[in-house]
Amino acid sequence: MGKRHNYKNLKIWQLALEIANNVSDVLVDFPKHERYDLSSQISRCSVSMPSNIAEGSARTDKSFSYFIDIALGSSFELSTQLLVALHRKHIDNKTLINLENKITEWQRMTMGFQNGLE
Repeated sequence: MGKRHNYKNLKIWQLALEIANNVSDVLVDFPKHERYDLSSQISRCSVSMPSNIAEGSARTDKSFSYFIDIALGSSFELSTQLLVALHRKHIDNKTLINLENKITEWQRMTMGFQNGLE
């Protein structure tokens, strides 16, 4: 049985939670008509990132890697949805760039962490 990870101590979990919280703050300003559509999808993606790290951390490294794959997939989905939000003028370019930079950094860190598991 391999070691388990305390997810709260993982930098990838901490940054994913920060991204989810930043996204939540941005969604407050979205129009009401997007509440059950785009903003709901964006919220689910951002919350999926730290949630899958937390869930996977209780598993073996092989299983943890699978949960990290899901979290990574959610991050790429989130990036796409933020581009849609920009196009619909729900966020400005500065907000997009700020979130994109954090997401890209998180992806880099997370892939590095995942490579260390295998």
